[in-house]
Amino acid sequence: MATDVLTGSGDAGRTASTPTPRRTRRPGGIRSAEATAGWIFVVPVVVILGLFMLVPILMALWVSLTDWNGQGSPFTGKVPLVGLDNYTDLFTREGLARQNFMTSIRNNLYYVGIVVPAQTVLALFLALVVNNRMLRGRSFFRTAFYFPSVTSSVAISVVFLFIFANSGAVNRLLGLFGIDGPAWFADSRGVLHLLLGAVGVDTPPESLTGGGPFGLPWWDWLSGPSVAMCSIIILVVWTTSGTFMLMFLAALQNVPESLEEAGRLDGATRWQRLRYITLPSIRPTLFTVLALGMIGSWQVFDQIYVMSQGDPAKTTLTPAYLSYRTAFRDFEYGSGAAITFVLFLIIIVLTVGQRWLLRERDSGRGIRWPGRRGRETGRRSSRWPY
Repeated sequence: MATDVLTGSGDAGRTASTPTPRRTRRPGGIRSAEATAGWIFVVPVVVILGLFMLVPILMALWVSLTDWNGQGSPFTGKVPLVGLDNYTDLFTREGLARQNFMTSIRNNLYYVGIVVPAQTVLALFLALVVNNRMLRGRSFFRTAFYFPSVTSSVAISVVFLFIFANSGAVNRLLGLFGIDGPAWFADSRGVLHLLLGAVGVDTPPESLTGGGPFGLPWWDWLSGPSVAMCSIIILVVWTTSGTFMLMFLAALQNVPESLEEAGRLDGATRWQRLRYITLPSIRPTLFTVLALGMIGSWQVFDQIYVMSQGDPAKTTLTPAYLSYRTAFRDFEYGSGAAITFVLFLIIIVLTVGQRWLLRERDSGRGIRWPGRRGRETGRRSSRWPY
């Protein structure tokens, strides 16, 4: 008996040594059912997006390769196929099309270069203000700062037309200080040209009168935004900062308070805490705000359409409005579609470049700041993860 137990013989040993049969899984299972259910819910959306987004984009791409004038269908053999001529007219071929397009690119570069940094800084500043727990009436200020963003852009543009009129509120306010306000929507002079004229430089140097890229002289490229464009810039910065303020506010509320408190204990100033703690913590939101701001700035249309329609002297002409005017006023739908796709490529390239500049850089090092402990110990703090 004992021998049977030690050698593992007997009924118990035979039962323990008998292999248990493996459970066979049916093909598919729960995962397959979940995938099938997911596709059932997703397919209608994919079909709708394909019909109303992808198909129109492909149709517009085809139109950009033709000389369609809006008569009949662009997909018949009667429409002449011009290939890339609509694109070469914008870059290499001398003519009014290239001049207008490059003028719009110049105007939009100044517009983007001012609007995107201004609205980002203003939105971050407003978010920091309304995120302060010591501020009374925070709900009121959040609503007040956000209110222009939900108001109709057409209605605000009409109001700004009255405010910046020759006898409007802005010029009357400037008149109280003895300043003659300009004709805001009729002055085509660039801001840089006005500043140079104030110091006696009224005529361009010979080196800047020609030789500029894409048919425009350097003097025109260096004109700066016109007075009319500056009024539109003020309007756009005021109306878009509220939306970005809410995005920054949501990001600031997710920053751990322990980091801020540790910064204060380590002797960091308010600016150092903002630079080394707050900004790195809200980096994804910062990239989103910059990307959305840049995309929206390159697609500006409604303010231009209501307030100036590209005038005076094409100083407020933008690629988006030029595409509309070329297609629906000049009936050159192929050229208008080509401008749209060039604008699309510009936005894609700038967004990818911005993503690369704001990418995460893991240096593996701490932070040195001239705080109280930094001066006392003379070494880098090891508690900071950024």
